[in-house]
Amino acid sequence: MKSILKITAFLSLALSLFAFNADNKVILFNGENLDNWNIFVSTSEVDPAELFYVEDGVINTLGVPHGYIRTKESYSNYKLHVEWRWTVEPTNSGVLLHVTGKDMIWPLAIECQLMHEKAGDVVLIGLGSGITVEGTSHLIESEENRYKVLPKFEEISENPVGEWNSYDITSLDGNLEVLVNGVLQHTGSNMTLTEGNILLQSEGSPMQFRNVYLELR
Repeated sequence: MKSILKITAFLSLALSLFAFNADNKVILFNGENLDNWNIFVSTSEVDPAELFYVEDGVINTLGVPHGYIRTKESYSNYKLHVEWRWTVEPTNSGVLLHVTGKDMIWPLAIECQLMHEKAGDVVLIGLGSGITVEGTSHLIESEENRYKVLPKFEEISENPVGEWNSYDITSLDGNLEVLVNGVLQHTGSNMTLTEGNILLQSEGSPMQFRNVYLELR
């Protein structure tokens, strides 16, 4: 396993260094508003602007009820940077990639988990979501069993509650690389979903996001 991860880490680093550059940077969150995003809330009893809002240059979410912000544009072949922190007792959230189809809890996507102590897990969501990890192919083949968790490679690399964390997620030609605070936690290939919206979840308790941007190939 360790030798595989070392090789993977080298290939992933090369992929990141040579495929992307700052000249192709796309700011997804401008620090002022959510103009680049659509807000989805699981109930009509809550105003979307109350579930997700911008204050002091960061995105805030209450965590309850379930919902998300979803980019208005679709993207493929990118390096995504997201920073997050829990402001109270940590629970659950996620960064969803290549989201397609209608808004729902939870849409067709490949998720990079933000559940406390699980950041770096990859979750397949929805019929047709798939990826190959360490030579094994994983695919969601029915709506009755539309979730599959693929655990992270290393020990927990999250910072203590209240401190900022970083996700650096690379999606390139069907290949996936996931780093949490600089630690390589996941790699995969042959993703069945390679283009779509990016989504940040409300799923449990208050948290914040900042510095959300892409570097395109």
